[in-house]
Amino acid sequence: MLVDPHHIIRRLTLVCLDIYDISNALIAAGAKGTFFFNGNNYGCIYDSENQKRVKHAHKNGHQIGSHTWAHKDLSTLTWDQVHDEMWRVEQALQRIIGVTPAFMRPPYGNYNDNVREAAAVRGQKLATWDFDSEDSIGATPAQSKQLYDNIIRQRPSTILALNHETYERTAHEVIPYVIPKLQAAGYKLVTLAECLGQQPYQSIGSPQTPDDSWTC
Repeated sequence: MLVDPHHIIRRLTLVCLDIYDISNALIAAGAKGTFFFNGNNYGCIYDSENQKRVKHAHKNGHQIGSHTWAHKDLSTLTWDQVHDEMWRVEQALQRIIGVTPAFMRPPYGNYNDNVREAAAVRGQKLATWDFDSEDSIGATPAQSKQLYDNIIRQRPSTILALNHETYERTAHEVIPYVIPKLQAAGYKLVTLAECLGQQPYQSIGSPQTPDDSWTC
């Protein structure tokens, strides 16, 4: 199919791992992002403050995905270990916000046939990215901004961008810089599911009441 490049609907999904500041910046710009959560990596997902972070992102219309329980390299694990990494965070998200995610981002982007098959059995699609801000490997905010400038100049029709909210300067310097730049270039900032035209969740129910089993 031939498409007039001046009439391409350009879409970008910001994949983020501070949540409040990033969420607020996106909402203020009429945009949405996707947050992939671990269960027990940067603290326990059942801790009160971490539950609030998950609920805040979900309440504001951002997509919630799985980033596995303990951020292990899934390509090094057995079938049972992969399932354990996946189901424990799925259970946590079901408990906290009532959803079962349809997307899982494998830690480090590493996966193999075993991981693909386990994800398929669990009804989840593997989520990767085609643009990396490189914040997790030491890029300075200036370097991340330059990487964004470079990809914007290339003007692909879609960008699946990886950023990490666990890096404060990403939240406070990079994201506020790139949102208006991307929108000025004609991109609509959407969730991963919307970008791909798929459903974000396998099921949507009601949050549960915390009890003594909510531990890491």
